Amino acid sequence: MVEDTEKPESKKAAKKEAKKAEKAAKKAEHKVESGKSEGEAPAEEDVSVGKYGILPLIKSDPTAPKHTFIYIKDLTKHLTGNTVWVRGRLHTSRARGKQCFIVLRQREFTVQVLINVSEDVPKAMVKFSSNISKESIIDVEAKVAEVPSGVAGCSQTEVELVASQIWVVSASFPQLPLQIEDASRPEKPGEKDSLNIRVNQDTRLDNRVLDLRTATSQAIFRLEAGVCKLFRDILTSKGFVEIHTPKIIPAASEGGANVFTVSYFKGSAYLAQSPQLYKQMAIAADFEKVFTIGAVFRAEDSNTHRHLTEFTGLDLEMAFQYHYHEVMLTIGDLFTNIFKGLRDHYSNEIALVGQQYPTEPFTFLDPPLVLQYTEGRKMLKEAGVEIGEEEDLSTSAEKLLGRLVKFKYDTDFYILDKYPLAVRPFYTMPDPLNPKLSNSYDMFMRGEEILSGAQRIHDRLLLTERAKHHGIDISTIASYIDAFMYGCPPHAGGGIGLERVVMLYLGLDNVRKTSMFPRDPKRVTP
Repeated sequence: MVEDTEKPESKKAAKKEAKKAEKAAKKAEHKVESGKSEGEAPAEEDVSVGKYGILPLIKSDPTAPKHTFIYIKDLTKHLTGNTVWVRGRLHTSRARGKQCFIVLRQREFTVQVLINVSEDVPKAMVKFSSNISKESIIDVEAKVAEVPSGVAGCSQTEVELVASQIWVVSASFPQLPLQIEDASRPEKPGEKDSLNIRVNQDTRLDNRVLDLRTATSQAIFRLEAGVCKLFRDILTSKGFVEIHTPKIIPAASEGGANVFTVSYFKGSAYLAQSPQLYKQMAIAADFEKVFTIGAVFRAEDSNTHRHLTEFTGLDLEMAFQYHYHEVMLTIGDLFTNIFKGLRDHYSNEIALVGQQYPTEPFTFLDPPLVLQYTEGRKMLKEAGVEIGEEEDLSTSAEKLLGRLVKFKYDTDFYILDKYPLAVRPFYTMPDPLNPKLSNSYDMFMRGEEILSGAQRIHDRLLLTERAKHHGIDISTIASYIDAFMYGCPPHAGGGIGLERVVMLYLGLDNVRKTSMFPRDPKRVTP
């Protein structure tokens, strides 16, 4: 009886175990077929296989599939219903249930991308999208959809993209040393941000590649490129010739000690403080009007908001007929036209920078205001600041004079003419009517100097005399003096610091914001 009662139970248990084993085998087979590792079996069939993932490293393989991409700035409601491919950086992402919202960024342009569970998009694709690290470069295939209520926080407010494919082209490390959103926060004086998050300058500069991705940085350096283009185009239209001068020179170009010495084979050479000598040699060689754009080096231990040890110099030199004002006013007109060009063609960039760093719009007169140095001294004296007859303006005096000029003449740009001879370099031509003055001028933006210029001495004997007066060893500047041995037309010119011009035009507080990779006494990296 015992045997009869146990046999049916054993058969039933064996049958149950067989079914269990068969089920496990099918499950294992499904794992192998779907390429999933143990413990990662999909809860549903992935209908989007081949529509998302990590792309192979792009090695310029001519057989690789290609797509036609559209720029984010061109995504408007006129493309509603069209399927497009877009490549950009993943700016932000947030997952919400069966949806993932991504903000895709190209430079300062952004668009919202929706990855939504549907017949063609499973939950696995949404999950994959939500796990892509910020700042990764991704390709998205999507349909353009109009959003009547608008998309807040994106430059493309009228539309969003409904994704059907998403691929990672180049993944970013998940841990970022700074967040792009934090580096983009408005900095309004007296206004406290509720989050109170700021990225300090050293963090920005140590991680410059990330910092340069902000819309503000993008705008600053496009505007800076605009200043160079306007400088070049305006002078070329006036008959100037662009020249390229050496940066390795045999002696200090301005007769001073603030030069970087470099090893040069069996001897030493110096990094150029300015293209001064070579501009003047070009004038002596009958080029008449020349300009150059290039690096300038100053070994000054000045840790201020406006000094760099390497900056971009915009330099020009011009022969004239009778009076150095022919050159001074040409430079003044150059600035006026640069300001007009920035106002007319770079308004978007100016507005973008203003969103983060608000300031008063830059004002200027046409033609520009020209003040005599004695007039400047008088205005300062009336404001309670005494400047000696043969004394240079201090930084604080310059800024005060800038405010006084702004109040009286409503201009942020002006020219100060006829500086005391005692405060100018040895090669500056003395004033023919007053031996204490010189044929020299400085130009200012928002109360800070952005150009120093003058008529140069083009007579070899007078130049030698003035160099000796300044205590300069003639042998160290022999090649400079010899440039005037064979006759040279009267000429004048000036040198402009590009980064300082952009800083002051935009009303920024530090020249390091307008130098892509700044160099100062404490920084030679990155």
